[in-house]
Amino acid sequence: MSQFLLLAVVLAAMAFAFQVGRNRAIRTAGGPTGIKDLHSLPAYYGWYVAIWAGLPALLVLLAWVGLEERIITLLLVQGLPPSLTEGLSDGRVGLLVNDIKNLATGGITSGDPTPAVQAAAERYRRWLGIADAARWALVLVVVLGGLSVAWRRLSPAFRARNRVEATLLGILVLFSSIAILTTLGIVLSVLFESVLFFQRVPWTEFLFGTQWSPQIALRADQVGASGAFGAVPLFTGTLLISAIAMLIAVPIGLLSAIYLSEYAAPRLRAWSKPTLEVLAGIPTVVYGFFAALTVAPFMRELGESIGLDVASESALAAGAVMGIMIIPFVSSLSDDVINAVPQSLRDGSYALGATQAETIKRVILPAALPGIVGGVLLAVSRAIGETMIVVMAAGLAANLTANPLESVTTVTVQIVTLLTGDQEFDSAKTLAAFALGLTLFAVTLTLNVIALHIVRKYREQYE
Repeated sequence: MSQFLLLAVVLAAMAFAFQVGRNRAIRTAGGPTGIKDLHSLPAYYGWYVAIWAGLPALLVLLAWVGLEERIITLLLVQGLPPSLTEGLSDGRVGLLVNDIKNLATGGITSGDPTPAVQAAAERYRRWLGIADAARWALVLVVVLGGLSVAWRRLSPAFRARNRVEATLLGILVLFSSIAILTTLGIVLSVLFESVLFFQRVPWTEFLFGTQWSPQIALRADQVGASGAFGAVPLFTGTLLISAIAMLIAVPIGLLSAIYLSEYAAPRLRAWSKPTLEVLAGIPTVVYGFFAALTVAPFMRELGESIGLDVASESALAAGAVMGIMIIPFVSSLSDDVINAVPQSLRDGSYALGATQAETIKRVILPAALPGIVGGVLLAVSRAIGETMIVVMAAGLAANLTANPLESVTTVTVQIVTLLTGDQEFDSAKTLAAFALGLTLFAVTLTLNVIALHIVRKYREQYE
């Protein structure tokens, strides 16, 4: 609570500094009539002082919050009597420190506290109070110091606008870098764990093996722990289900977008498009229930009626329901892209004698192709990353088959299965999830690069 109150104080100080800087600039210019002599508008001077008063203080507060608990915990451990920590592992010491902190803050401890633990809790409580007072004092000193430095720099010739815009540009670059660094961190973390996996399992076996059974034997006589890490069945199942989903979603979504944007009356479009987009808001677990309880039994009974052997959990059921789920992505994005095509292109086509169907085929669709391809790529990414529908409708069996009537599994389902529960990240079974993630990332990146090349090719032909 104290930290949020201090943050509110800093924000209030920034608002006060803004007024101080603005008024200071007007006074140095000789009053409101001399504003024309200022290099920048008065508001820029106010923002300059506000930035100096608030930004350094916010950085100090952020650093303090990140380091305070670690430093106090380190001091607490170092101050414990040797008799209290002698012979304890790091985990036991951590539990002891948690008991001390809970005792100091009024929480529940694991047992009756000893006098040494009570003394440590009292020290911890005292250090928290000292740290809180020091945090307030340091932040307020930084606020006042920044305000004073900025206030003294103000003059009619001071380039406040340049300084403020440079600071804002730096903040924007920082936030943009956070997204890039986060992506880089994810890739590196997956890469490092994958390297550990490939040190235990040859990459040739992983990429080209046709048996997937990631159970590692803990004993020599353990049954059912083959330890096979051939990922071909997983990627085959992923591509099979995704292909079925796209065969349903792309034609229906694209044709519905063409109808809504080019043929439908305004009143029909007004309620049809929101109704279609409702499908995008349904949770995937609901789709999973629908696939497992309705679609899969229906397909099994339909197959039996015509002499086909359809599994209770099949790729066809999962892919069909996934395709229904993806229709709004393709339809909505394609509709927006088609509507963005300039009306002048349609008018020019009609003026040359083309029919509406010819205009759609030869003018509108080529112009909207890059956006349509982007929508399809988004749908493919959604299909590849879907998990719940596959778990409930397609099963967990890693079968190497191209028959959509059989049970298959996907990469994402196996990643979830491998990382569910308490796992040790030093076994090939757990590390296999990171190898699957890295391979899936590489495949998706390759598909995006190919699609980008196709988009650029068609765009150049059209222009």
